[in-house]
Amino acid sequence: MASPSEVTQLLVEYSKGNQAALDQLLPLVYAELHRMARRYMRRENPAHTLQTTALIHEAYVRLTGLSPNNWQNRAHFFGVAAQSMRHVLVDHARARHRERRGGEKRCIALDESLAVSGERLAGIVALDDALTDLAELHPRQSKVVELKYFGGLTVEETAEALQVSPETVMRDWRIAKVWLYRRLGGSDRRRD
Repeated sequence: MASPSEVTQLLVEYSKGNQAALDQLLPLVYAELHRMARRYMRRENPAHTLQTTALIHEAYVRLTGLSPNNWQNRAHFFGVAAQSMRHVLVDHARARHRERRGGEKRCIALDESLAVSGERLAGIVALDDALTDLAELHPRQSKVVELKYFGGLTVEETAEALQVSPETVMRDWRIAKVWLYRRLGGSDRRRD
């Protein structure tokens, strides 16, 4: 695994227009991106039609399509990667949901036909909508959820990415979880 400073240095070089730095970056961050994608996919239905590798590749394509001037450091890169993976999954869920409603019919392989339930797809979209609403009210709390829950960043990495203290991250995390739980119609049961 590459050191954080090595990744940050390559991101800085890429920001300066060095395309070769981007080529050197992928092998260094691939394992971490794969870990993030596996974490995302564990939360999905086991029969989900999007595979971990496809999620990584789609997210990476989206990341490389961004302006290279966007990268501040390693934590920022992985935070944006987490957001990109979330958007890939939500776009996939919306497309599958649209298909279930009869839009854009296409031929599918047998294993794809065993995919995700409509309820699960609706849940992914509802969570994305709730995070979007939270972002309008409390942008930092939304980013904390995205980085910790979806990106798998530690409290310290999240704090570094957002340039706040770890205590602030934990406070935002607790408040955001309660807000999302209520917004998504949670019962009296507590969840971590």
